[in-house]
Amino acid sequence: MLKKPAANWREARRENARAAVLTAAWELVRADGLAALSLRELARRAGITTPTVYAYFESKNAILDAMFAQAAEAFVECKASLPVTGDPQQDLLADVRAFIAFCVSDVPRYQLLFQHAVPGFTPSAESYELAVKALDATRELLARNGAHDPRHLDIWTAINTGLVDQQVSNDPGGDRWSRLAEDVTRMFLAQFGERR
Repeated sequence: MLKKPAANWREARRENARAAVLTAAWELVRADGLAALSLRELARRAGITTPTVYAYFESKNAILDAMFAQAAEAFVECKASLPVTGDPQQDLLADVRAFIAFCVSDVPRYQLLFQHAVPGFTPSAESYELAVKALDATRELLARNGAHDPRHLDIWTAINTGLVDQQVSNDPGGDRWSRLAEDVTRMFLAQFGERR
């Protein structure tokens, strides 16, 4: 059996270390919020020195970008896991329920992905492309329901992030706003969907 080249071993070790830093970053923001993400505290939680963090990420924004990419990828996977049925309205309802559950289950992830909650941070084009992929899937789902105008997508996303914001802010752990998903979907489709 051939041994792996040293470069591959080093790269694997580097990727494992980067993953450990990201895991510590998520643990930190889930415990204390996005504003608590500091390189010093992150290094302490990861069991490394602050200069070592810089060996794996060139800046705090690079860490946030990697976290954004992970969040966007998880969202794309969430949407892709939903079954496609012969009923576009039921598919749209399943999609909004999944969106709300995804968001309220991890508030810092939601804030990073959908609220631009970190001043001075903008995701890289590569990371943002994943988020656009999820938005494209929503656009296609709305089109299957007869809502084709670009403003329909804007209205739909505003309504649903509004439900999430209300749920997170005013009834964390409850369902006061998340349970409105079916009503909102019916109202939206009555106004903008194809008449069936």
